[in-house]
Amino acid sequence: MRILLVDDEPALTGPLSRVLTREGYLVDITHDGAEGSQLAQTGGYDVLILDWMLPALSGLELCQQLRAQGDTTPVLFLTAKDTLDDRVEGLDAGADDYLVKPFELRELLARVRALLRRPPTLEPSPTSRLQVDDLVLNLANQVAHRGDRSIDLSEKESQLLAYLMRHANDVLTHEQIQQHLWPADERPSSNALAAQIRLLRRKIEHDGEPPLIHTVYGKGYRLGEMSPG
Repeated sequence: MRILLVDDEPALTGPLSRVLTREGYLVDITHDGAEGSQLAQTGGYDVLILDWMLPALSGLELCQQLRAQGDTTPVLFLTAKDTLDDRVEGLDAGADDYLVKPFELRELLARVRALLRRPPTLEPSPTSRLQVDDLVLNLANQVAHRGDRSIDLSEKESQLLAYLMRHANDVLTHEQIQQHLWPADERPSSNALAAQIRLLRRKIEHDGEPPLIHTVYGKGYRLGEMSPG
């Protein structure tokens, strides 16, 4: 299950992400409402956890934007705005649940589980497919396509590729990727990550095809056909 956490407090998002990861969720974090909007529309998430007061685009505006586009992904507001009017406004904007800071972790986890128990909509999700250049990933069945080729992926390969594709052309550090793919108590060595990248490259980059996964030495990896700049 994938969760997008959009909050501009690193002191909150770091520990909360680790807790959610230990519970078995795959977590993406952004501290900016505009980037949160972009990720929400392309990431195939099962739950969105949004702060209200965010840079660039508020959580309220982000939720309204997604609902106007027909996106029914469950939204949980996690915010310091605690009046009754605030709660009503958030729920009327399309949120499914509302939790006021400070909060108890057990309650947050219970609310996430409750949102995930809700039956899915009958309409196919518009975010179940990712594409970068000529590479397409179907999140529902873990199958990628490049040109005329169909590429079967393991669960871990699919998770890794999806994370890279959601952040296309961004440099992702080793730590960011490891945090996304493995729980904190199962974090492997950097050699294990390099091996996972190598296996994925063999599948998506055949002879004659432009490379898509690039090593940024001393930093991490970037997915994209052309080098930035």
